[in-house]
Formats: sequence, structure tokens, C-alpha cells
Amino acid sequence: MTHPFRFGVTGGPLSDPHQLVALGQRAEELGYSSLTLPDHLDEQCGPLVGLTAVAAKTERINLTSLVLANDYRHPAVLAKELATLDLLSNGRLEWGMGAGWMTADYEKAGIPHDRAAVRIERLAEAITVMKGCFADGEFSFAGKHYTITGLDSQPTPYTRPHPRLLVAGGGPKVLALAAREADIVGINFGLQAGTIDETVGATGTPERTDEKLAAIRDGAGSRFDQIELQTRVHVAMIADERDALLEALVPAFGLTVDDARNMPHVLVGTVGQIADDLQRWRDRWGISYITWGNDSLEPMAPVVERLAGT
Repeated sequence: MTHPFRFGVTGGPLSDPHQLVALGQRAEELGYSSLTLPDHLDEQCGPLVGLTAVAAKTERINLTSLVLANDYRHPAVLAKELATLDLLSNGRLEWGMGAGWMTADYEKAGIPHDRAAVRIERLAEAITVMKGCFADGEFSFAGKHYTITGLDSQPTPYTRPHPRLLVAGGGPKVLALAAREADIVGINFGLQAGTIDETVGATGTPERTDEKLAAIRDGAGSRFDQIELQTRVHVAMIADERDALLEALVPAFGLTVDDARNMPHVLVGTVGQIADDLQRWRDRWGISYITWGNDSLEPMAPVVERLAGT
């Protein structure tokens, strides 16, 4: 199954809520499908309140947490907040979850940073809890990390049985979980080191992306065709001389120009070249949902105009 292209823009770096709302309004005008917010304890708006503010001032754009770090909130509490946001926005919430990765957030806030396998195990339980909370009637769950006893969580969300779930990651365990549980699977760099530096580029090459898709296919089984595949583009630039620009940019990512030109995290070139690149991504990997930074909102609008919905 080929999914139509759609595009998102992140408001993550913005700490001024008024700028965030204006970004959401402009993105809606330009035909973007979603405004996304990450979940870090640095200079950015809080994702739940920020997305709610955007919801109040827009009509169509989806509100996407990309992604909420599971360890920062109890899933039963989070389910109530997200159900409320989905109701207030008439079903525009995209419920994005991840296992948490940025070491600095954990250390500065004094949150225990367990090894990845434990965080992913906890995320899997949290998703089960939240789906139970989104359902009708009382829900109980007894797991290793969470225990829920006869909870009838209210309100229930606008979207039934629950808002579209996006689970993102860069390693095989979290991608396998995403493949089993999510409606949208986000394909990231490998962030097991807990920081972004020159070593992460090698985890996003075309060959490594092939491996990630294999993990998703194995985990999804017969439901693979129903899953929408998403990626975060970290460099998105319109340029006539793309190879020259890539030669200047790629050393910071530890990549070759060829890898950068073909990996699903970099888009540099003319509008036509970028449109061709995105078609190749979809043909090779099935990736159809593309997000980039807010500094690329206006420059990349011609790409959105050309491809969105096709």
C-alpha cells in the first residue's frame, strides 16, 4: 500500500508560545499536515500546553507530539490530558510516544535513566495502559512497571478507539514495538548514546535504514501495509549546487556526500531534485510522512505544494 505524502514542521526550538501559535497558523495556511513538538526539558514550550494553544487558533492542522518521553509522566495521567486535547481539537491529535533518550534531561531533572531495554519495556506497558484508558469502561492492568485497578478514565477521546499512535525510534527493539502497536512509525537516527554528535550520522545511512525497515516489517507482520512511515529531516534546504553544500555540511555528521544525498534525514537541492528524492524514499522504504525544522517552513513550502496528498 502506498501512502500519500504529507508534511510536518517542528516547533521544538521555540520557547515563546505566541511564536508557536503563529507557526501553527502559517503551517496550516501552507498546507502542512502537522505541527510537531518534541519533549525535552530545555528551551522549548511544554508540548501538551503548546499543542493545546495551537489547537485553539487553528482548524485543520494535526497536533503531533514527536515524541513524548514516557518516563516523564505516568501513563494514566497522560492519557487524560491527551484525551482532553483530542476532544478540544475535534480529533486532530497524533499521539507520539518514545522511550526517552536524552541523557541530559534525565540527569538535570534527577530522573532515573535506566538502560534502554528497561525503558522500552516500560514504554510497551505504558502504551497498553493508555489504550486501556482511552477505551470505554473500567480498565485494570498488572505489569512490572504499572498497576491499574478498575480505572474508568474520563474523558474518552474524540478519535475512536484512540488517537493515532506514533512511536519513534532508531533501534531494533523500539522499532519492533512500534511495528506491533503504532499507526505511524517514526524512523530516527540511533540515539542510544543519549546525545547527538558526529557519530549519529552513521546510524541513518541508507543501509542502516534498510535494517530498520526489516525490523519494522518483522514486527508488523500482516499489518505492515497499514502503517504510515515517518522520518525527521534534520537538514532541509533549497539549493542549486547541492553537492557543494553537502560537502560543507556532512563532516559534522560523520557522513559521505553520497550517504547524505540518499539517507532519509537530509534534503538538499532544487525543488525538483527534492521531489525526486522523496519519491525514491517512498519507493525504497515506504516513507511518506516527512517533518523538518521551522526554519525550513517557508523555503520548503513549494515541495509541500507539489507533493502533499499525492
